[in-house]
Amino acid sequence: MCGVSITALDFERCYRAVSARDSRFDGQFYTAVRTTGIYCRPSCPAITPKRTNVSFLPTAAAAQQAGYRACRRCLPDAAPGSPLWNTRADLAARAMRLIGDGVVERGGVPALASALGYSQRQLTRVLTTELGAGPLALARAHRAHTARLLIQTTAMPMSDIAFAAGFASIRQFNDTVREVFAVSPSTMRTEAQRTGDRAAATNGTLTLRLPYRAPLDRDWLDWFLSAHVAPGLELWQTAAGQNHYLRNIHTPHGHAGVRLAVRPGYVHAELTLRDMRDLAPAVARVRHLLDLDADPVAIDEALARAGETTGPAHGPRFDPGIRVPGCVDGPELLLRTMIGQQISVAAANTHTARLVAALGEPVDGPVSRLFPTPAVIAERGAEVLTGPTQRIRSITAAAAALAAGDLVLHQGRTAAELRRDLLALDGVGPWTADYVTMRLLADPDIMLHTDLVIRRGAARQGIDLTDTARWSPWRSYLCMHLWRTELRARAESRDTTAPATDSDTKASTD
Repeated sequence: MCGVSITALDFERCYRAVSARDSRFDGQFYTAVRTTGIYCRPSCPAITPKRTNVSFLPTAAAAQQAGYRACRRCLPDAAPGSPLWNTRADLAARAMRLIGDGVVERGGVPALASALGYSQRQLTRVLTTELGAGPLALARAHRAHTARLLIQTTAMPMSDIAFAAGFASIRQFNDTVREVFAVSPSTMRTEAQRTGDRAAATNGTLTLRLPYRAPLDRDWLDWFLSAHVAPGLELWQTAAGQNHYLRNIHTPHGHAGVRLAVRPGYVHAELTLRDMRDLAPAVARVRHLLDLDADPVAIDEALARAGETTGPAHGPRFDPGIRVPGCVDGPELLLRTMIGQQISVAAANTHTARLVAALGEPVDGPVSRLFPTPAVIAERGAEVLTGPTQRIRSITAAAAALAAGDLVLHQGRTAAELRRDLLALDGVGPWTADYVTMRLLADPDIMLHTDLVIRRGAARQGIDLTDTARWSPWRSYLCMHLWRTELRARAESRDTTAPATDSDTKASTD
């Protein structure tokens, strides 16, 4: 990568990426061109500017703060998100995750600082030093991106868009769009109509293209999502050769229905929102679920290098573009993981479906329920859950801790603190704590070394899981590769093209 902070960007490496129009670096840094006053993504198709006329910045907000406007040709704000916010665990990275989820829009800088455990002054100083802009400027850039999406893809009135994107007034909305994109909101919409980019929203449903860095192992994502579907909460459909994943998610102002399909270069997403203010958080959670901000080329190259001196004669087999699936809701992830301890994936789905049917809030749409809130599970979960008494007590106790605020699950936590808090729960062992931490924080460097399926996959590949330093900082991705290795081997031994999903795929050893 070209850099990790505003003071550490490597000019030569960044300029080479821009000269090559290398799309792998889109979202990782931005090119500011002094002679034109615009900033671009590295892959912008325009003529490469002279090196004496450019500087490189780590965020779009830093470019806007310096007085640059977004290129209308490459739309730098629409680039895939930076993988740095997952690979880094420092304050700036954790803040960016929460800003992307709309924390500043909902509670201002005080809410962001409180979630991170820092003072507002200290937080602003660190973000300005590291990212070239403070929390308000970073949130403003995020609002501008949301506004552009709504202007170009819906027929919503501009006043409604301003409200949905998080602006305090119509004037602030108009001024920001003009400053960032160098056109008025109405001109931006007219241009979208002329190019055919606009699609009217129907009953609050928006259709979006969510970009990702290629390659992407679609088969792995399809298996992971389909194998873990809990009926009533989720739905897996195949029509005309295209797989669709549907579910409902809790959002800050209500809930949203989601339909996703992976396509070449982007994910086709249909979002049915009850409140348009939830657009940005919903998009952020979908991207997190599918790990769309990963840099697969860098990951694959690093794993291949690490495997050159271990394993079979030709090295371990790694499928390009594998992702580490995240989640759309931290409490749901923890409680579903606890439900699934020591039972098969299929059985866990059945138990979850029973809980959702009994306690989940009914909603309209092809998927009929929301996952129950922690408060409801704490109060009534014991009436519905079946299995060992101690496990039921552990699940309801964890739900009670979540409902009371004694346990906080969000992407702004550090891995060490989160793991510590999870291990303090009754019934949560190292595998569950690591698995939840990996998926909730998109942590790329967690080794699930006690996982039975992963251990068998490692044996097939000739990989020593105790040699952890060799695979750092991509141990989470190694685990996904090994998980897939074992599932593929079992599928082949059964003379089928689909990965196994029976009791043998249960991985937890807690």
